[in-house]
Amino acid sequence: MPIAARRGDESSVVVLSTRRGRITASVAVLAVASALSVSPVATAPAAAQPAIPPVPAPFLPSPEYDTEFYDPPADVLAAAEPGQIIAARPVELGTLNVVPTPVDAWQLSYRSTNGRGEPIPAVTTVIRPRGEAAEPRPLLSVQMAVDSLAAYCSPSYVMRQGAVPWPVTGAVTSGAQFLEVQAALAQGWAVSVPDHQGPNNAFASGPVAGRITLDGIRAAENFAPMDLAGVATEVGMSGYSGGAIATGHAAELAASYAPELDIVGVTEGGTPAEVAALVNNANNALGSGIVASGIIGASREDPELAQFLDRTIDPAGRALFAAKDDLCVGWSSALLPFLNLKGFLRTDGDPLQDPVVRRALGPLTLGGTTPDMPLYVYHSNPDWLVPIGPVNAMVDAYCSRSGANVTYTRDHFSEHLSLEVIAFPSAILWLRDRFAGVPAAPGCRTTDVGSMALDERTYPVWVDAVGEIVAGLFGEPIGS
Repeated sequence: MPIAARRGDESSVVVLSTRRGRITASVAVLAVASALSVSPVATAPAAAQPAIPPVPAPFLPSPEYDTEFYDPPADVLAAAEPGQIIAARPVELGTLNVVPTPVDAWQLSYRSTNGRGEPIPAVTTVIRPRGEAAEPRPLLSVQMAVDSLAAYCSPSYVMRQGAVPWPVTGAVTSGAQFLEVQAALAQGWAVSVPDHQGPNNAFASGPVAGRITLDGIRAAENFAPMDLAGVATEVGMSGYSGGAIATGHAAELAASYAPELDIVGVTEGGTPAEVAALVNNANNALGSGIVASGIIGASREDPELAQFLDRTIDPAGRALFAAKDDLCVGWSSALLPFLNLKGFLRTDGDPLQDPVVRRALGPLTLGGTTPDMPLYVYHSNPDWLVPIGPVNAMVDAYCSRSGANVTYTRDHFSEHLSLEVIAFPSAILWLRDRFAGVPAAPGCRTTDVGSMALDERTYPVWVDAVGEIVAGLFGEPIGS
């Protein structure tokens, strides 16, 4: 049940209440720690201090407890435009949640839209290098591979100094990818990191994630402390694996949903282009744990799919899904892999062929609309988690239409996890050119390589980025 919304006085920042209203066993440590706390934390300017539950000592409250920021009242949402900022607050970020990251950062609460056209709350963390820029900075929207089912796994919490450390919560993907965010900041770029799974933590619901991403860019452009050029800001988007779900759908939706944005380039890798293919690939395999989480997440934004699962799932599957509910990706993936996911559903024939499932998964498939900006797509050919076939089909679909601009690289000696690290410098170089005004080669091109790690052009990117990050650990501003 939602907790009742609370507000401060008329001059205060609008504050929020929790939408799902659930406190799970995975964050029970926070509940215990909260009993030790005696002082509140300020999350609004001094002129308007909202009421906040006691801070779990010594950790910051997670979104499940931070009920004054994450969920505005329905009437406030309804009155807002997509991307309109509802609340803002400065935050401190920290590597491993301990070492302060020397950048300027804020959290923005804003209005977005779900797949049914209804207003929903969303949060993004906007970050910039300290100091003034000689000219307006470009903005890179980084969609992390959250791949989780609880709000405490979201980037807005995982990146914060004083949060429960992500090796403990299991938010391993967002925690590790914070280093990639720092590498982007080292280029001198501004960054937006949206909680793209939304208030329902709907992992794998691409259309929702895409809209939240685009509205997060709108919010960042209109947030004065970021010192951006408004709608004239040059924008890039980047995501890998679960982050590529949000990035790919944002790219396809941009022309119709946010046509005013000047998106000059998009990079995506390890792209889950078709959910049904993920399920087939993971059935009885190592990836069944994480894919089961995707099924749960998608059902949170689709009542018909949720009813289908509730009607057909057997007791063992129900127990498994209940155990995974509200876990971060590390623990959820490790919980009972190599399971027959489809065998949990009591249907006549393949459950993926059921009309309800086919209708639900259709909008989650990429390739239906060709993005109107240049794309850099990369994938591991022997990827064990995200099969390459649907990515090939997605690229072919894009390139079958006029106006497509796609650079597609297939790596033949990596796998899903290693390619993210190997390919990230190539994505940075490609985005550098787009932000520098270098046009992408027209049309479509596919390149097969042994390993993207052999591209010597990328080596200085890692050297420079690592140098900046290490200097940041000793207090030197990153990207200034």
